[in-house]
Amino acid sequence: MSETVLVVGVGAVAGIGAAVARKFAGAGYHVVVSGRTCEKLETVVSQVQETGGSADYIVGDVTSDADQKRLAAIVQDRDEPLAAVIYNAGSNLPIKFEDLTPAQFEEFWRIGCFGAFLTAHHLLPILSQQGRGSMLFTGASASLRGRPNFAHFAVAKAGLRHLAQALAREYGPRGIHVAHVVVDGVVNGDIVRNRFGDYLESLGDEGALEPDAIADAFWALHTQHPSAWTQELDLRPYKESW
Repeated sequence: MSETVLVVGVGAVAGIGAAVARKFAGAGYHVVVSGRTCEKLETVVSQVQETGGSADYIVGDVTSDADQKRLAAIVQDRDEPLAAVIYNAGSNLPIKFEDLTPAQFEEFWRIGCFGAFLTAHHLLPILSQQGRGSMLFTGASASLRGRPNFAHFAVAKAGLRHLAQALAREYGPRGIHVAHVVVDGVVNGDIVRNRFGDYLESLGDEGALEPDAIADAFWALHTQHPSAWTQELDLRPYKESW
């Protein structure tokens, strides 16, 4: 019997979510990708299938309790063990604090933190009933330290980090590996290429994190022996100044 891996927050093909989907599908899992844009999800699924993998998609909003409840029900109805859930939803954009609106602040928090809560709230019971599986969260260095023009992002990611810590301690004894991946640096994906192409180019070769390399780290966490689980992993380019 095959097992299912759910990747929540999948957008561009050249992004972390899509890279994680390819990695786990390449290892033989059936991958379910979820996100807001049908066309992007179809492209990711097609790419996985073209390389011999198994995948399908579910359109949904991570900030909607009804959508995340429906997502969990669909996954549970597959009658296959759920091997892992990866929460990758998030967005980032520099905004000066005096220009930051309450609506923007709330939106970043809802996607970066509240959506993770909803996903965990509906999916962890499935993993807990099995007594095994992984729940992995894509975080950021903003969860450790705030920076000018990123107050909204830092608050959301700090909340996500503490959620992951609490869940790791609560569900670890039940056989569920909960871990938080700190992505410390610029990711060489479609979003950065389109918005900050000049800055990305200024970093030079291997100055930004590659999505496929990040996916390798998620795979390493998922396959860790339970006697030596990592709760938090920090990823950064070797060129980055400390």
